[in-house]
Amino acid sequence: MYNGAMAFLGTAAVSRVLRCRAPLPPLCRAAGRHYSAAAASSTEHQTKEKNVPYQKTLKQDDETYRGPTKSLPRAADAVVIGGGSLGCQTIYHLAKMGMTNVVLLERDRLTAGTTWHTAGLLWQLRPSDTEVELLAHTRNVISSDLEKETGLETGWIQNGGLFIASNKQLWEMTNPDSRTQGRGDLLPNGGGPQGAEIWPDRKAAHVTLLSALATSSWSSNCWGYRQECFLQCCLFVCPQLGKVYGIESYVLSPAETKDLYPLMNVDDLYGTLYVPKDGTMDPAGTCTTLSRAATARGATVIENCPVTGIQVSTDDLGVKRVKAVETPFGSIETPCVVNCAGVWATKLGDMAGVKVPLIAMHHAYVVTERIEGIQNMPNVRDHDASVYLRLQGDALSVGGYEQNPVFWDEVSDKFAFSLFDLDWDVFMQHIEGAVNRVPALEQTGIKSTVCGPESFTADHKPLMGETPEVRGFFLGCGFNSAGMMLGGGCGRELAHWIIHGRPEKDMYGYDIRRFHHSLTNNNRWIRERSHESYAKNYSVVFPFDEPLASRNMRRDPFHQVLQDQGCVFQERHGWERPGWFNREGPAPVLDYDYYGAYELPKNSDYKYNKLLGKEYTFDFPPHHEVIKDECLTCRNGVAVFNMSYFGKFFLTGPDAKKAADWLFTADVNKAPGSTVYTCMLNGKGGAEADLTVSRLEPGAAHLPLAPESNGDAYYLAIGGGVAQHNWCHIQTVLQDQGFRCSLHDHSEDMGMLSIQGPKSRELLQEIVDADLSNEAFPFSSHKVVTAAGHKVRAMRLSFVGELGWELHIPKDSCMPVYQAVMAAGAKHGICNAGYRAIDSLSIEKGYRHWHADLRPDDTPLEAGLAFTCKMKSKIPFLGRDVLEAQKAAGLRRRIVCFTVDEKVPMFGLEAIFRNGVPVGHLRRSEYGYAIDKTIGYGYISDPEGGVANPDFVRSGEFTLERMGVVYKAKAHLKSPFDPENKRVKGIYDAPLDQSHLHKARM
Repeated sequence: MYNGAMAFLGTAAVSRVLRCRAPLPPLCRAAGRHYSAAAASSTEHQTKEKNVPYQKTLKQDDETYRGPTKSLPRAADAVVIGGGSLGCQTIYHLAKMGMTNVVLLERDRLTAGTTWHTAGLLWQLRPSDTEVELLAHTRNVISSDLEKETGLETGWIQNGGLFIASNKQLWEMTNPDSRTQGRGDLLPNGGGPQGAEIWPDRKAAHVTLLSALATSSWSSNCWGYRQECFLQCCLFVCPQLGKVYGIESYVLSPAETKDLYPLMNVDDLYGTLYVPKDGTMDPAGTCTTLSRAATARGATVIENCPVTGIQVSTDDLGVKRVKAVETPFGSIETPCVVNCAGVWATKLGDMAGVKVPLIAMHHAYVVTERIEGIQNMPNVRDHDASVYLRLQGDALSVGGYEQNPVFWDEVSDKFAFSLFDLDWDVFMQHIEGAVNRVPALEQTGIKSTVCGPESFTADHKPLMGETPEVRGFFLGCGFNSAGMMLGGGCGRELAHWIIHGRPEKDMYGYDIRRFHHSLTNNNRWIRERSHESYAKNYSVVFPFDEPLASRNMRRDPFHQVLQDQGCVFQERHGWERPGWFNREGPAPVLDYDYYGAYELPKNSDYKYNKLLGKEYTFDFPPHHEVIKDECLTCRNGVAVFNMSYFGKFFLTGPDAKKAADWLFTADVNKAPGSTVYTCMLNGKGGAEADLTVSRLEPGAAHLPLAPESNGDAYYLAIGGGVAQHNWCHIQTVLQDQGFRCSLHDHSEDMGMLSIQGPKSRELLQEIVDADLSNEAFPFSSHKVVTAAGHKVRAMRLSFVGELGWELHIPKDSCMPVYQAVMAAGAKHGICNAGYRAIDSLSIEKGYRHWHADLRPDDTPLEAGLAFTCKMKSKIPFLGRDVLEAQKAAGLRRRIVCFTVDEKVPMFGLEAIFRNGVPVGHLRRSEYGYAIDKTIGYGYISDPEGGVANPDFVRSGEFTLERMGVVYKAKAHLKSPFDPENKRVKGIYDAPLDQSHLHKARM
């Protein structure tokens, strides 16, 4: 014991002692520490007992037993490697779906490594419809399905979950001036007044609390998912998604909270959210039962069998594929390997030549001695203190997320049921918050400490799916200490992915293809991003937040000149892309300072950080008027958008036409010089991408503008944030169909400027040598022209609903062309504009954003994109059969545009009601400056199962619920802005308000 029975009462003295120790070197906290099964420590401030708080584990006591528990089969349809939560869930679901010739290999015993010591918490509410469904499936499997199948109990305890909302959180959300130090103060344990009378008006406080739902951890603009963001989950997802999915929950007052949890200090609380069917899972009981259920269906589970190699072969098309798994006891031939190795997943990936971008860290909790009156209490998450309190019989487990986590740089293959010595210097930051929440802890001793390894990723989301490098090599790892909680849902989706080639649900947020290949083997990016995601795990996420870690990884030729003009950059796919333009001068992104952790100096006078901090609000941001100016300058005059981060691919080869017909929903085989907007689908008819495809003239290579081609060739322009996903989808289809063609990536060889607005033709005609009239250069066409003396590919397209052209420019020609555009546009009041403006302009016109309005579980028919599908032709394409069946049966869900007359910000996930009944939720929402209204798009369905046809939309009265307040909404079947598409054709009947034209900034 710690001094016999370390009491939380002594934490102040302990803290003083710890501060007297010599500090460890920055970023080297793992150095000098040991891992040991014995795990005894002689240092004064270490606990000697380090057992996990479960009645049993699956640790093998007989160290002399080394051989595999079963003989290895010669071959298998799939081999799952790793016997933790994900491995056991995956093999269980594979067997349940009918793939029974499958094997699970565990190098030690089931749960070894990370699963055995996990806290095992399950919270049902998340700010994502997909995650709510994943968690619901896990709960059903653990609490019901397995016991019915096997007759065995999994150890599930339904003690409920309680989420804490404190005054300090409310103060930080609604008083930006209190955050004088920018983002750092928004980390848990950050600044803010204590004990102030902040909310005399309870109703106002309720509305403000609910505003957390407007954060964009679910939106396409969010830099990354904060898995544990309390305010989103409990006070937005609950009233909105909770209604849709029937999750029982209650918002409690402080007095009601005290009645439920008498030992809790509620003096500093506004309220709590109680979810009675949340609970706790037992890792040993769960994995044992999953293993029994899987083997009963024919699967094979083999323990004490480490993997020593992965055999990879190369087929006739040059594609690498999994061939076999090697062990000390023989090999298993298989076309499919599933990497569920947790912390060791990176090493397993190396065996196959696959990059697995995760990092290992120490993650800890302590187990208290008995606390009178704690029995049957719900688990607690206090995000302001960055701690959780897990019920453990008549005691509590206390853990959380630190700003200075310990990295485990030298991952040992022999680490199975071992633990680290707890670093009290790191862990002490959780103690004060835990004692504040449950004062009884102050007089309670610590029974044991649990500090084990966990794997973490750059955006705090798991890594799943088939890897780009090797076909048949799947990932199910990097679960950021949530492998038990997400295991059931993710195991099912991974099994479906393996058997059917894709998951059932929209799993893009977990798909390894969400990361660009240049990042997944970049140690700086993995380490910095994983640290920031870990440290901010319990932080409030605001709609326009951006990461500070690992910035400036990919920059286009315009970066410096735009930065000099005040560009506030966003990060997407490693690229720095323009967000909006600050009128107060440059705000460069600096090197990551780890928020001052590890004794590193914090960046001082960090202008970019301060600009982000000013936008930490759930109301309209303070730069709302600046973005409005950019939008209306585009609508009334002309604006230039730097879209250089776009993916730019060439598709060529003997079978290029066959491939294009099969890949793309639209008929792209029009005359050379044509450009077509199209979708790409999966086998279930879901949209894997939307993009433009331009047919090229055959001829000699003039790279990067044109590839060499003796036949059909196509130029693909794809949103930069999903370029890797698109690349992998195309390559997979080409390989599966055996098409003889090649895909070439020239994304970094060209810049891309989009010049948009009523004055765009007049401007460009001054610098381009081609006739830009409607007759000579119609909409949806392209040609190579000379601009300011440089060859560029000009395309007459628009993503903002205006007359305009895109210029695709060789890298070395970018700056001369940009300077010529700005010089010619000066007399027209040209301005630079960023993606915040594009988001507004595009939704105003009704253009879709992939993975917001359009996802892999949405068909083009449901998304209002039937015009992109060549259904009137007889040309087959991937997913066509599903669309034909859906069209014949009638749509059961469809996307609808909504506008709200009241000037109120919305961000997505607001509930949609038809005649008072919930029928869906918004996917995306922005403010439309030209129509001066909030606009949102969401999918609706008939609760009675009927067809969601236009009459269903027209006959209903719609409302949107935002932050607990209901607003009347108007439903539109067409875009409320320029529904006749006149402006993209250059037809301007009546000008908009001219008062917002922007003066040129050179």
